[in-house]
Amino acid sequence: MNEDPLSPVATARKIDRLDWNLLRTFLVIVQERSISGAAIKLHITQSAVSQALRRLEQQLDRRLIERHHARFAVTQAGEEVRQAAEAIHGSVSQLVNDVAQAEEQTVGRIHVLVASRIHSAVYDDFWAGFHRAHPRIEVQLDVLPSSEIVSVVQQRGATAGIALCRQIPKRLDHKLFLQQRYALFCGRNHGLFGRPDIRMEDLLGEDFVSFASDALGDSLSPLTIFRDQRGFSGRIVATSSQHDEVKRLLVAGFGIGCLPEHSVQADLAEGRLWRLPPGEGVCAADLHLLWHGDAHRSAAEDLFIASFRKHIDNYSLPQRLLATLPQ
Repeated sequence: MNEDPLSPVATARKIDRLDWNLLRTFLVIVQERSISGAAIKLHITQSAVSQALRRLEQQLDRRLIERHHARFAVTQAGEEVRQAAEAIHGSVSQLVNDVAQAEEQTVGRIHVLVASRIHSAVYDDFWAGFHRAHPRIEVQLDVLPSSEIVSVVQQRGATAGIALCRQIPKRLDHKLFLQQRYALFCGRNHGLFGRPDIRMEDLLGEDFVSFASDALGDSLSPLTIFRDQRGFSGRIVATSSQHDEVKRLLVAGFGIGCLPEHSVQADLAEGRLWRLPPGEGVCAADLHLLWHGDAHRSAAEDLFIASFRKHIDNYSLPQRLLATLPQ
């Protein structure tokens, strides 16, 4: 009793015997519309191409190409096979590409120390792109005061740091990331809030909320110098090493204090903070990417440093301060 060619058992046997190389050869025959053209493209003999076509037709039990002298025609079954072979070819190509990319993906771990609350859409976009490109790299981000970041990186205790730094220590390589301008603000619970006629003289007796790092000799010591030179007599009533906590204390009305201008635009617009004189601001403070020039780094660590430097080079210093990516 002959087996039904359409039965599940017969179909399964055909699938098991089906050879991708035969399908690929058939696809080239159809593309070149000749046995001889396919042989040239595949760098094999015409006899080998003809045998491959005959074997495929035998396995599928269908005539795939009609050839009579100069006439070349793909049968209806042949057209079905062509479409399937093209789909398989696309899947195989994608598989090869995916495997190649998987082999090239860098694996490892990076440890980056950052100053509190970096406000930059360019910075946020870097991390999104870095993770998409290198999903197998594990990232650890720790927030520390800038002085501690510099110390740890000097001791080779982290991959890199992003910190306020007035003078770059020896043995540390660096790249300027952000140029921040600090200005004076008060919060909505302060007596000066909302007054458009405030003069510098009105501020001299006010108490201050300050960053812990604005002591003389530290990364924000220009803020201390500014207060001394202008003759401020108010007390420092609250301090924090964290940007958001300084802002919280200002909004609560503890006193007046300095924050990076670009970081509080939303707070000004929504009525939480009020900008105070002087109009030109208080001082500039530069945020640097820092890494130890002599440290032994893994491939993942080298990749992070190179990728970050390349990414920020795409943007000007003013663009790096924007809350949304520049077009």
